[in-house]
Amino acid sequence: MTRTVYVNGDYLPEDAASVSVFDRGFLFADGVYEVTSVLDGKLVDFDGHAARLDRSLSELSMHAPVTRDELLEIHRELVRRNGLTDGLIYLQITRGAPADRDFAFPDPDEVAPTVVLFTQSKPGLAEAPQAKTGIRVISIDDLRWGRRDIKTVQLLYPSMGKMMAKAEGCDDAWMVEDGTVTEGTSNNAYIVSGGRIVTRPRSVDILHGITRAAVLRYAEEAQMEVEERPFTIAEAQAADEAFVTSASTFVMPVVEIDGTPVGTGAPGPVAARLREIYLEESRKAAI
Repeated sequence: MTRTVYVNGDYLPEDAASVSVFDRGFLFADGVYEVTSVLDGKLVDFDGHAARLDRSLSELSMHAPVTRDELLEIHRELVRRNGLTDGLIYLQITRGAPADRDFAFPDPDEVAPTVVLFTQSKPGLAEAPQAKTGIRVISIDDLRWGRRDIKTVQLLYPSMGKMMAKAEGCDDAWMVEDGTVTEGTSNNAYIVSGGRIVTRPRSVDILHGITRAAVLRYAEEAQMEVEERPFTIAEAQAADEAFVTSASTFVMPVVEIDGTPVGTGAPGPVAARLREIYLEESRKAAI
């Protein structure tokens, strides 16, 4: 079945959808995005993603082209039109397509933003086999720009990091700056040490993960101790457990870092319990 996608107010077959070659997302990576999970045909953490979208737009001096209610309706309509049960909805908003290429921002009163959404079907998203086996990561230098808290479409270096990991037969990379881990290429990073869940605090250094916020809230409600501070690769290798969180992987155990097994070398009980709680509570709250 051909997917239906959304482009600037229209629902179109994917092979009929297009944007201008002058779009600033294409020419300058001048845009932001969000990815919302769909479980059982319902949206997970939609309000959190919508709020972060508003913040990203504001930080780049871009105006929201649709209201939150309109955005919710577009998401639901794409779920309906594509018969999506489990999967993802990708949303991208750019500063639009002026008449020509220019480093200066176009006048927002003359150039409308470009709004694109599409679905990705992922049957059994919550039952990913890697949740049982864990993933292996490598460490790489964090060479991204300084505003990682804005969810922009500038994803070249994270993509390169994924490929560096793949070249070493691993699944992902953890990025390191000034001796401590910032985050994964597309996820927030955690260790479990001495009974504490340790993760880097929110700042401009990392993306303020929506799944991260929910998982930390559920951890505290379950009487788990959370410590927000930076940690090193050596500390992570010596930890009892490690894991990552993201909208597409939920809570995913990390069992090896730079060739060194973490803990027993198998997924640990804290990550497993957090994944269980997150999925249970997310399904209850999904809209």
